[in-house]
Amino acid sequence: MSNPGPDGIPKVDGPRGWGVIKILGRHLWPKNELALRVRVMIALVLLVVAKVTNVYVPLLYKDAVDALGTPAAQAVAVPIALIVAYGAARVLAQAFGEIRDAIFAPVAQRAIRNLALEVFGHLHALSLRFHLERQTGGISRVIERGTQGMDFLIRFTTFNILPTLFEIVLVGGILWSLYDWRFSVVTLVVVGVYIVFSIVFSEWRIKFVRSMNEADTDANAKAIDSLLNFETVKYFGNEPHEARRYDVGRRRYEDAAIRSSRTLSLLNIGQGTIIAVGLVAVMAMAGQGVIAGTMTIGDFVAVNAFLIQLYMPLNMLGFAYREIRNALVNMEKMFGLLDVPAEIADRPGAPPLAVAGAEIVFDHVDFCYEPSRPILHDVSFRVAPGHTVAIVGSSGAGKSTISRILFRFYDVSAGHVRIDGQDIRDVQQSSLRAAIGVVPQDTVLFNDTIYYNIAYGRPGASREEVEEAARLARIHDFIVALPQGYEATVGERGLKLSGGEKQRVAIARTILKNPRILLFDEATSALDTRTEQEIQRSLEEVSRGRTTVIIAHRLSTIINADEIIVLDRGRVAERGRHGELLARNGLYADMWRRQQEAAAAAERRVEEPASFRAEGHLRVGD
Repeated sequence: MSNPGPDGIPKVDGPRGWGVIKILGRHLWPKNELALRVRVMIALVLLVVAKVTNVYVPLLYKDAVDALGTPAAQAVAVPIALIVAYGAARVLAQAFGEIRDAIFAPVAQRAIRNLALEVFGHLHALSLRFHLERQTGGISRVIERGTQGMDFLIRFTTFNILPTLFEIVLVGGILWSLYDWRFSVVTLVVVGVYIVFSIVFSEWRIKFVRSMNEADTDANAKAIDSLLNFETVKYFGNEPHEARRYDVGRRRYEDAAIRSSRTLSLLNIGQGTIIAVGLVAVMAMAGQGVIAGTMTIGDFVAVNAFLIQLYMPLNMLGFAYREIRNALVNMEKMFGLLDVPAEIADRPGAPPLAVAGAEIVFDHVDFCYEPSRPILHDVSFRVAPGHTVAIVGSSGAGKSTISRILFRFYDVSAGHVRIDGQDIRDVQQSSLRAAIGVVPQDTVLFNDTIYYNIAYGRPGASREEVEEAARLARIHDFIVALPQGYEATVGERGLKLSGGEKQRVAIARTILKNPRILLFDEATSALDTRTEQEIQRSLEEVSRGRTTVIIAHRLSTIINADEIIVLDRGRVAERGRHGELLARNGLYADMWRRQQEAAAAAERRVEEPASFRAEGHLRVGD
């Protein structure tokens, strides 16, 4: 995985320009979607009809003007009929365009939805390593701008650029056939100069747009990160520091936005000058034609109407091209996420995991996060079906790495991890994870209701099953005592609940999942002693009859394990039952003595103030 950029997203070479349009085109002409393809064809037909009708409007205007200048105008009926036809043609041109938009809308929105869903699904398929490196705010901003860019690109490409180009060809042909080839040549030359100028100038400006996006993403990522860590900011009184960090990105955005605005003004002036020169040239030619008698006043008016009708969407074309380039830049980053490879992927044709007894075997496993950072060395152990194995060791010994490997967040560097004889690299990840229930040390809940967070273990479960899981986790009584009961919200990351309450929700969620294998990753190490003992009883009930792996810090929680594995610097240093390991007087016995001494010292600190008060030593606050 490459190093992350300023937005917290690993740098990859995403598709650019035509590559983005090619991806988008695949969704606008979807396979196996006949109904959507029919809509596309109907929309294209209506596009042509709308533009042909629109181009015919100046001809009706010409005939009306000429009719008013002849004796037949006294009859009134002819010019009025032409004027009515002129108005009807304008209405029809607009109506065909609106109907086209309505028919094409489902195609465009389906494409946007499918692309956004594809990116979202791909993000969830990426490895834990990617998500440890990225910043949530940066990712969300990239997807938001990318989907907005898709919407703009589809609307303006389909309903502005293509119709305008088609109209240019029609007008050029009409001017050539009705008047003089010079009218067509001058008009097309002006259009060509306008388009070339717009493209070249816009390409030069694109670097400012990219700078704006990078600064905006960086500032947004810092803001989200700061707000997610609101309490930490308050603990250290670092609000001014966070404001300064946020302002760095906003200042960069401000500078880039000012440069972009100034260059946009230059672009608009240049485009307006080109159009004005073309309009003057063609109208001068038309005026000479009227003087020479080769053209009527109606022709003069029609030429003016043609040019105005043409240059208005052409001016919009310049705006559309600028915005489309901006949209492409926004989409490049989002589509670049699709090019981030999934580090952990199912092998082609991988079967689902077939769980029988749920035996777990680590067979001479080596693992490293980076080549220069080895973590596990030749680790081997077996968890028999229905048994409990605890893994202990000092901080950094590799305990939590084992849980990540078992869940296949990472693949081993050497050796094998098997469940019921099946290498977990050879089976579908979804089936592997469905067989394992995890209660982590740091339980993070969704900012939703308690019911939703418990039901997340099995979203299709009935309310009775959710409440039964809560009872088994010994949290049902607490929930029903709340004013909103199961509909009470838990706050961002579950911060409205205490540590013990969050752990019970996590246990209930795991009970509802009903897995064959349980993994407790230091599930009680952050709790006070009383809460830990209550949670421990719940865990023992949940794990009864299931294959269980416990990653433990407090040794008092695993004295009944069938086997205890002691890790030291990534190697298995000792193994055995609690009593056996104490009798060996090795690493485990040393860890046990230190924890017992720490617990005794903590009890003495609790008791000493009470004795001081009894002897009259503590006066203030009594």
